[in-house]
Amino acid sequence: MKVKRIVANIDTQDIAAAKCFYQDVLGLHLLMDHGWIATYGTNEEMSVQISFASQGGSHTLSPDLSIEVDDVDTALERMKHAGFPIEYGPADEPWGVRRFYVRDPFGKLINILGHLQSN
Repeated sequence: MKVKRIVANIDTQDIAAAKCFYQDVLGLHLLMDHGWIATYGTNEEMSVQISFASQGGSHTLSPDLSIEVDDVDTALERMKHAGFPIEYGPADEPWGVRRFYVRDPFGKLINILGHLQSN
């Protein structure tokens, strides 16, 4: 047996609120919409990971989701432009990532990150 996919499920009565944050700002595609559940994602193959943490590093709260992007600074500007307040960062962390924290429309703490390039 092998795990094929891990899906994060966020409980909400306002499913449409996900569109601005996850589709318009982060650029995910609406893959499925049954009215009672909407799934955003991409058709790109990604690593399957699940993390367990006592803190978020650098003495921050543990985020509910971590989303890796190819351009953290562009994601940061898009979040700010859309009116989502930044709760931490941007910060270049000693473990090799640049990141910031933002809350999605459902109050979930989201860690937006990218790996720093070695020179």
